[in-house]
Amino acid sequence: MSENLSNCDECPDGRVKDASGRCVMPEVTFASFILSLNTSALYHMGELPHPETGQRIVDRELAKHTIDTLTLLAVKTKGNLDANENELLTRILYELKMRFVKLA
Repeated sequence: MSENLSNCDECPDGRVKDASGRCVMPEVTFASFILSLNTSALYHMGELPHPETGQRIVDRELAKHTIDTLTLLAVKTKGNLDANENELLTRILYELKMRFVKLA
């Protein structure tokens, strides 16, 4: 399903060049997954504008759902993350929860 674009000067949004120079989707890592959920939560809290309209929309329910998802991941992965992954998840959860409280 993923389309590989060969010999592109610049990759389309969301893609990166691999070792052979093809534009591909970036590797999925635990950190990139957590950062993606962080971006989603920030967007739903109105902290990030819609990429096309520039409009900021607040959807508390979706923001809370994303924070709850990150909390679930923290509980289910406890003791199984390396130090960097654990710190990233802990910090992001803390910051999102503080922003969510301020949103109220």
